Amino acid sequence: MEIDYNIIGERIRAARKNKGWSQERLSEEVDVAAVYISRIERGEQVNLNRLAQISRVLGVQMESLIFGIVKEAENYLDRDLYAILINCTPEKQKLIYNIAKIVSGAKFV
Repeated sequence: MEIDYNIIGERIRAARKNKGWSQERLSEEVDVAAVYISRIERGEQVNLNRLAQISRVLGVQMESLIFGIVKEAENYLDRDLYAILINCTPEKQKLIYNIAKIVSGAKFV
């Protein structure tokens, strides 16, 4: 299994935005340059020690940054789906909603 640093960067960005933090704020909390956070969020490789530090200050499990959802967590799909939707345009949100309706067989208006 190869690690996808682009996805890890996207998850870090989503967790950071979920806290309402700028890259500068995260960089201050982790004690690195804001440019370094920017590069990580764009998919540059990050070592495990730094990733653990980032996950701690953001209050997210490191496993969720690497693998996505942590199945042991309560309501893990709700949180992961919300994180995906919050970063989509309204048009993409509507598309995802319509796909979910079709897949689930739901009859919402």
